[in-house]
Formats: sequence, C-alpha cells, structure tokens
Amino acid sequence: MARDHAGGVRGGRVGATAEVLGAFSKLGVSAFGGPIAHLGYFREEFVRRRAWLDETAFADLVALCQFLPGPASSQVGFALGWRRAGPLGALAAWIGFTLPSALLMTAFAFGAPAMGGPIGEGVIQGLKLVAVAVVAQAVVSMARTLTPDAPRLAVALAAAATVSLAPAGSGQIPAIALGAAAGLLWLRERRDGEAMNAQVVKVSPRTGLIAVAAYLALLIVGPLLEVVAASPVVARFDAFYRSGALVFGGGHVVLPLLKHAVVDRGWISQDSFLAGYGAAQALPGPLFTFAAYLGAAMRGPPTGVAGAALALIGIFLPGILALTAALPFWGWLRRRPLAGAAMAGANAAVVGILAAALYDPVWKSAVHGPVDLVAAVVGFMLLAALRTPPVLVVVLGVGLGLARAL
Repeated sequence: MARDHAGGVRGGRVGATAEVLGAFSKLGVSAFGGPIAHLGYFREEFVRRRAWLDETAFADLVALCQFLPGPASSQVGFALGWRRAGPLGALAAWIGFTLPSALLMTAFAFGAPAMGGPIGEGVIQGLKLVAVAVVAQAVVSMARTLTPDAPRLAVALAAAATVSLAPAGSGQIPAIALGAAAGLLWLRERRDGEAMNAQVVKVSPRTGLIAVAAYLALLIVGPLLEVVAASPVVARFDAFYRSGALVFGGGHVVLPLLKHAVVDRGWISQDSFLAGYGAAQALPGPLFTFAAYLGAAMRGPPTGVAGAALALIGIFLPGILALTAALPFWGWLRRRPLAGAAMAGANAAVVGILAAALYDPVWKSAVHGPVDLVAAVVGFMLLAALRTPPVLVVVLGVGLGLARAL
C-alpha cells in the first residue's frame, strides 16, 4: 500500500480507517495508568510495533499536544489516526480509544457498583504497577533517541526539575518552552546537518483556520447563547466545552474546572462527583471520559445516554479543534532551521517531563514495598527486553493484584 511522505496511506483509505479503529479499540480496553502511561502505550504500538512514525515525529506530536489545551494523550491519538488515514482515521482513533471507558462510566452512572473492597483495590494496584513499567520503558527508549548528547541530557534534567518543583500540572508548558529556548542556544549547529522530517500530520492551512475560528466562536458565543436561549442543553454543552478549552496540563487538572461547572451549579452532588472520579481511576482510556458519567448522572435534562454524549463531545471538542488548528502551522515551523533547533530542545524536555511523571505520580502511587518494586521491574523487563505485548503485561498485573488480595 503506497505511503505519502508524512507516513499516511494514499490508497485503501477505508481499510486504513478500519485498521486505526481496531488498533485504538485495543488500546481503549487495555491502556491503563493515565495520560503519561497512554503515551507509553502509543509509542509501543505505533512507533515500535507498527512503525507508523519514528521516535522524533512521535516526540514532536507529544510536544505540540503538551502546549495545547485539552487531553494530551487523546490529542496525540487523534493526530496519529489522521496521519494514518486522514480525518476519518482521526475520528476512528478518538472513538476507539474513548468509547470503552465512556460506556463504562455511563453504566456506572446508571448504578453499576463502584470498584471497592480488597479485590478491587488489588486490581487497581496491579494496574498501577503496569503503568510504572510502561512509562519506564518509554522514558528509557525515548531518551536513547532524543537525548544522545550532554546538552540535550541537561535539557531533559532541567525539564524534570521544573515539572517536579512546580505546582501540580503547571510545569509542563514552561519546561517545554525552556527546552525550546535551550535548543535555540545550544543545538543550532547540531541540527543544521540533520535531515528534517516532512510535516508530521498533513492538515491544510484552510482547515486549521476553520478550526481556530470554531474554537474561539464556541468559547465566546457559548455564554451568550446560554443567556439568550435559556436552554439546559446549551448550558451544559458550554460548561463542558469551557472546561475542556481552559485546561492545560493533563486530565487531572480538569477536575477543579468540572467541579466548578457542575457541582457548584447544583447539577450533581459533591459525593456523586467524587464517586465518579474514583471509578474513573480504575478504567482504561482517557480520564476525560469522567464527563460521560457526569452527563449521565446530573439532575435535570438532558441525562442518561443523551447527557453522557453531550458532555463527552463538549469536553473533547475544544482539544480536537485546537490540535487541528495548530497542526498545519506546526509543520511549517518545524521545517525552519531555528525551529528545528527549538524542537530538538523541546523533544529533550519531553523526556524530562516523562521522567518526572514516572516518579510522581506513577511511581509514588504504585510502589510501596519490595513486592511492588520487583513487580514493576519484572514488568519493565517483559516490555523492554522480551518485547512482551502490553496487553499481556496488563493481564499479568491484574493477576498479581488479585493474588495479593485473596
């Protein structure tokens, strides 16, 4: 099947879209551990196993999505689907990765019991240890490619320090910005002789301009429509859209915004809000699917499946629009010599950010003793040395958690 210079597929678009849907559906039921772990799963599946893109192009996407509002891992998945099979592939990637956990969160809103007790806690602990192994493998592998010399290693260490010392969720953008600045100072000569990749994802400037116009229009017009129409549908869509549009730093940062949007308005009780958040931690896929639970469980119409769908679209749409708006111009910038140097520094910073996240929250929340340490190391060796499929490692992690609970 012929490929274009950006790694997409020129022919057989329907087959490529089905391939994307299948790949992301598998991740939608197996990618536990939060956004940082998701990036590790994506790298394993699409860089190493399927070779849809190389390490540098993948890091470029990660760096771009860290700059943008919205859920970074879902945005990376959306871009990967677009790269492989165009806009339909992007939609297929989003559906495949999002739908499994969204359905489970909606079911929980209808009264599915929350995971609790010793067995539930054991399963969650096993999944946390899997996340440690996945993120550790991603850090080691990306470091080999993206921090091959002392200057870039220094950038990665500085980025890790910046993220670790900053308040939760606020250090990622400054770390990448500092990495880009360091690249301009230190890496220009190193990048001049390196071949630049083609545009990571082929999106036309016209499409990008339409996306940014839609992003701003919905952000500005939403509150006006809420007042004029006095419609609960408009009010709830705007609440979730605004939460997704204004969050930077990952899925967990959206929680205070959502609390303000739905609890403070009396649409759902704080106890129900926190119960849904707790259930979301045990599920694969993006944390933003917490919105599906809120949309289904809130008081007053729309509720149920309609409310879940409205909330889910509302919270994901701004991140998708922001990414679509940025992609064509990101590709232009990264082909400029100075932009190439900046990207080298930003890519090194991504390694540092991942390393910091490996320690906090992934390691700190999962490794509490010698047994946990051994399990995390074994999981890492299975992934890195034996190239064991991540799904099998997830199964083993769950098995370990159950064995410890019984």
